[in-house]
Amino acid sequence: MHLPHHMKRQAKDEFEAWAETYDNSLLHRFMFQPSYRMFLQELQAWRGGVTEPFDLLDIGCGTGSLAAMLALSPLPASVVGLDYSPAMCNVADRKARQTHISDGVRFVSADSEHLPFADASFDVVTCSNSFHHYPHQQAVVHDIRRILRPGGRFMLIDGFRDNIVGWFVFDVIIGAVEKPVFHAPWSTIHTYLQAAGFRDIRRRKFNYWFPLLLTVGTA
Repeated sequence: MHLPHHMKRQAKDEFEAWAETYDNSLLHRFMFQPSYRMFLQELQAWRGGVTEPFDLLDIGCGTGSLAAMLALSPLPASVVGLDYSPAMCNVADRKARQTHISDGVRFVSADSEHLPFADASFDVVTCSNSFHHYPHQQAVVHDIRRILRPGGRFMLIDGFRDNIVGWFVFDVIIGAVEKPVFHAPWSTIHTYLQAAGFRDIRRRKFNYWFPLLLTVGTA
C-alpha cells in the first residue's frame, strides 16, 4: 500500500473510532485544551478590541472544541471547522446545536491537502495537533496560504520533538501508537511556511511535559 494513502486511511479510521469519546481523553486535557487556549491568546492579542468580524478556518477541528470556545468568547469570529473524519464533524455539529452556538459555526469533512474553499476566503487558519498525520505537509501549507486573505494569519500547533522530552513523547510513544506519523522539526516547519510565501514567521514553545510548538506566519 502506498504510504501517503495508508497514513490518511489509518488516521481517518482512528479518528472515526475515537469521535464519541474524544473529549474524555487525557490528551484532550493535557494537549488539546492548552492548544486551544494558546490560539485564543493569539487571537485576542491580534483581534481583541476590533469589532469587525473575521473568518476563521480550523483544520483538524475534531469535535469542535475550539469553535465552541470562540463562540463563547468576545471575539467576532465566524468559524468553519474542517476534519477528515465525518464522525468528528458529526459530533462537533451535534455539540454546537446542543449548546446553541450553531449560527456562527459550520463543519465540513474534507482533505486538508485539497481545501474546498476559494482563494482568499479566510482571515485566520488554525491547525492544532493534527499536522503530524498529513503525508504531504508542504502541500497543506501551500493550500492554506492560497485561502488566506492578504495579512491573514496561519497558526499551527503540533508536538515539539526537538528536545529529549518531546522526542520521547512524540517520536517514541505517540509514534508507536499512531504510526505512521511525522512530527516535523521546528526548522522544517519554518521552511514549509517560507516556501509557501509566509512572512514574519515566529514560534513559541509551551506545555512542558507534553511540549507543543506554536508557529505563526502572516500571508
